Amino acid sequence: MLKIVSTDNAPAAVGPYSQAVVGQGARMLFVSGQIPLDPKTMKIEGEDVRAQTKVVLSNLCAVLSAAGASVSSVVKTTVYLKDMGHFSIVNEEYAQIFNEHKPARACVEVARLPRDVLVEIDAIAMF
Repeated sequence: MLKIVSTDNAPAAVGPYSQAVVGQGARMLFVSGQIPLDPKTMKIEGEDVRAQTKVVLSNLCAVLSAAGASVSSVVKTTVYLKDMGHFSIVNEEYAQIFNEHKPARACVEVARLPRDVLVEIDAIAMF
């Protein structure tokens, strides 16, 4: 059994997917990649990678909260960067959210992200 998670505190899905899905039996949460969209206007927020990362992490936290989870229940994230040269800046902002709790993580540079944003992050949580 699966439960679809949806919240107005994070951007609505811009395609045929859900913000997140909870696997009922194992209480596993799969959060779709979050990009720096303002949940109300659905416009890109942030001119640079630092500002965009803050918005992405805020959106990620909103989806986790809507499912009844938190950053402390995240077991894995994937960070997608338009430019690996931004790694240290993204890492600084990421560490503000995942400071004590350090989930497994992969970070990859990609050719292009939705709406040409600079960063996208997805997550898997168990709670």
